[in-house]
Amino acid sequence: MYDWAHGQSDSVEGVTHSLCSLEFENNRPLYDWYLDKLGIFHSRQIEFNHLNVGFAVLHKRILRRLVGDGTVHGWDDPRLLTLRGLRRRGYTPSAIRAFVRSVGLTKTTVLISYAQLEYYLREELNRTATRMMAVLDPLKAVITNYPEGQTEQVEVENNPEDPDAGKRTLPFTRELFIERSDFMEQAPRKFFRLSPGREVRLKGAYYITCDEAVKDGAGRVTELRCSYDPASRGGGTADGRRVRGTLHWVSAEHAHSAEVRLYDHLFTTENMNEVEHDDLARHLNPNSEVILTACKVEPGLAEAQPGQIFQFLRHGYFVVDNHDSRPGAPVFNRSVGLRDTWAKVQRAGNRK
Repeated sequence: MYDWAHGQSDSVEGVTHSLCSLEFENNRPLYDWYLDKLGIFHSRQIEFNHLNVGFAVLHKRILRRLVGDGTVHGWDDPRLLTLRGLRRRGYTPSAIRAFVRSVGLTKTTVLISYAQLEYYLREELNRTATRMMAVLDPLKAVITNYPEGQTEQVEVENNPEDPDAGKRTLPFTRELFIERSDFMEQAPRKFFRLSPGREVRLKGAYYITCDEAVKDGAGRVTELRCSYDPASRGGGTADGRRVRGTLHWVSAEHAHSAEVRLYDHLFTTENMNEVEHDDLARHLNPNSEVILTACKVEPGLAEAQPGQIFQFLRHGYFVVDNHDSRPGAPVFNRSVGLRDTWAKVQRAGNRK
């Protein structure tokens, strides 16, 4: 019945070329036979391969099952490669089109790397996204020799790739939040971040040196006591000394709390075409969605609007969620990450 209706529907609607996936190739002789015998406008059926992307599924039958059984939150779940899911993840129409053009059409079964999809989004957002500061795992740093109660404004670039994007000012105070991962007590030689006695640059602000790490009863670091060089404002000193690490930060007094969602592949297996449909659960990635609720972001992000995309310095590109965000309470979804130099060093060490 499908073959009987398929050709007639195409003919009635004036479809000149009916594009089908490869499984319809065996049906084409019957498609043509019906149209010839009926003597009606003859559409032409052309088959091509399914788009297969690593660590993902695109078959509607499987997607319907994932939505129906609650494995994902709906058709617009950012972990799905539906158009609604991609939009909620922050993928732009132009990035999707660039990806599709790069893949092209083929009759050969090919598995496209997920990294290829990410590449086109990262390339576009690197040119267009405003750089902002967000601390996802906050650790307080107190600059002990900075005047109490003082607030000054420091200037940072909006996008170094676009000179026309201009600059903005951020409040700088005695108490800051930095990333917990930017501090290490026993730091190896290539850890160019903060550790006792080591100096780093705060983006757009000053050089600081860690003098002391305050711990709780369990031995967890709860606060850093640091000192700053007043002559290093903007990232330089009269003696010309250089530091290797530059950290992002937010003022503790002015920071806004936000929820950030980190998304990864929905599955742990790259080629899901080789997985039985009844065995999907065993291949799900338990860390495909990580929700962080104690993040601190710079003041300008408090009123970010749904759909706006930013680069969080040193973290990646994030879009304001168009479903769960509320005025004054934005939710940020990670669209795609950045390349982490220190993570590469760690991976190389683990391999050794």
